[in-house]
Amino acid sequence: MQYRETLPLKDHEVVLTFDDGPLPKYSNQVLKILDDECIKATFFIIGSQAKANPEGVRKLVAAGHTVGTHSMNHPLTFDRMPVEKFEPEINGGIEWTSAAMTDPSKLAPFFRIPGLMRAEGVENYLISRGIQVWSADFPADDWRHVSSDRVYQLAIQRLEAKGKGILLLHDIQARTVAALPKIIRDLKARGYRIVHVVPATAERPATPTTPVEWLLHPPTETVPIARWPAVPRFAFTQTTMLPAPSLADLNAEAAHQSLLPRRTKGQMDIASTLPVPGRALFAIPEGSIEVLLSTTLSRRAATRLAMAAETPHAARGKVAKGKAAKPQARHAAHAAPAAAKHAAQAKSGTPRPTRVASLKKRA
Repeated sequence: MQYRETLPLKDHEVVLTFDDGPLPKYSNQVLKILDDECIKATFFIIGSQAKANPEGVRKLVAAGHTVGTHSMNHPLTFDRMPVEKFEPEINGGIEWTSAAMTDPSKLAPFFRIPGLMRAEGVENYLISRGIQVWSADFPADDWRHVSSDRVYQLAIQRLEAKGKGILLLHDIQARTVAALPKIIRDLKARGYRIVHVVPATAERPATPTTPVEWLLHPPTETVPIARWPAVPRFAFTQTTMLPAPSLADLNAEAAHQSLLPRRTKGQMDIASTLPVPGRALFAIPEGSIEVLLSTTLSRRAATRLAMAAETPHAARGKVAKGKAAKPQARHAAHAAPAAAKHAAQAKSGTPRPTRVASLKKRA
């Protein structure tokens, strides 16, 4: 889960692995289930468990399973341990597990870091001893306080999501014993093939593979690569400037030099005899109509400016005066009938009658 590489498995291939044993109460039941289904698995043994139950280690070897190691006491601090602490943990697990075997050569050079707490110092130490570091592609969370049904569901769901990989289980849990038969039956029903991993020997050489097959997410032709390759850092031995090449360096013979284009003296003098253009040649009048008409987006604006320039200012004044005179003429037209009416009443001497309705309204 933490590495870019995994086992070079094909689609629908799965490896069963068990950690933290042997614990006779549950490990013996796991052995019986695997034997009934004719399945081989890989067990990562804790040194203290091998010391307390050496017979359990011998049973695993006798049944044909692969046996690796899982430290001496299963500390969950490998990612921050100094070398003086993780070295005895690794060596102690190997020593007690091999001591429990009738044939110590049956111990596989496989090691899984407890809690998958990887650390560069630990990995480098294991590699220096020729020990392969194991991880897992998906766990079933059987070390948590969950039901056996939940262990089964997580194992199948996570395997189906990846299509292949290494399944991490624990042979010291009752829920694992209860879930294991159902997991195996469902794997077979879904077309999965359980693979047994063994260390390569001279009599049994390693399976031929390519580096791409070991990648957890190998590149495909349908998925583009989103990362550009890193630019290499070049080391320059000399930083002095190289001299410019000459015709002699290009092996140019005198007989072939006539084919090269040459500039005559007359052509060289042309550039020196041309006059320098004046500044007025590049001057553009500000607000010029020609400049505005040069672009498509400015044609309307240029047209409006041209029409405004053609209309004299005097015409604007007449239009303004004419608009102002119209209201005054209307006022005079209304005032003329009223003045004529008052003049007629004054000549006749008849007083203007007062309407009662109008008085009531005013009151």
